[in-house]
Amino acid sequence: MRKTIYKADERGFANHGWLKTHHIFSFANFYNEERMGFGSLRVFNDDFVEPGMGFGTHPHDNMEIISIPIEGTMAHKDSQGNEVTIKAGDIQVMSAGSGLTHSEYNYSRERKLNFLQIWVFPNTYNTRPGYLQRSFHYPLNRLVLVISPNSTGNSLPIKQNAFFYLGKYSRGESQEYYRHTDTNGIFLFVIEGKLSVEDEFLHKRDAIGIENTEKITIHFDEDAFILLIEIPMKK
Repeated sequence: MRKTIYKADERGFANHGWLKTHHIFSFANFYNEERMGFGSLRVFNDDFVEPGMGFGTHPHDNMEIISIPIEGTMAHKDSQGNEVTIKAGDIQVMSAGSGLTHSEYNYSRERKLNFLQIWVFPNTYNTRPGYLQRSFHYPLNRLVLVISPNSTGNSLPIKQNAFFYLGKYSRGESQEYYRHTDTNGIFLFVIEGKLSVEDEFLHKRDAIGIENTEKITIHFDEDAFILLIEIPMKK
């Protein structure tokens, strides 16, 4: 088993006034040659956007872009004709494919927006761009599959052999996770709370990447909210 710890206070940080953002992996002006991603997981940003502000229209191609609001409401508009809002409990998957443009704004004029911005390299290139979003509920003490390659259950599709789970847990609970594919790794991000996984202790906004293991066991030391991503280790 190989483990890589990403402590919250070791992330890259940028304060743009309207945007405060933390980068687990190299992004924009934050560069660390040892943090260029985790397999096909390339970008993992924790963004805080001031009321009424946001990202102007900009292009992307050949990237699977996932947005997970933690607090507040985000307004999205793109060149595919989508003009929507997403809020906490919603998941957005944008497949940039051969190319598109989009913008994201904090829909509220009063409350801050906090969302996770995640980029995954696709397993097929120059495909037709696509956009989907869906609302999810998180029953206590179980992982909820929100993104998968084949839209298993109610999950959203992604052009990669990747699986995204969200889960809310009570203090004292445990969770085992068995990976789907032996070439995949497991990336765990603590949105809220405190836990231990494979003898490593993680707090709020800490993360860990785990390779070369069939399963992991998570023990929750506090009430917690987690994001677990199973991801191919080859780009």
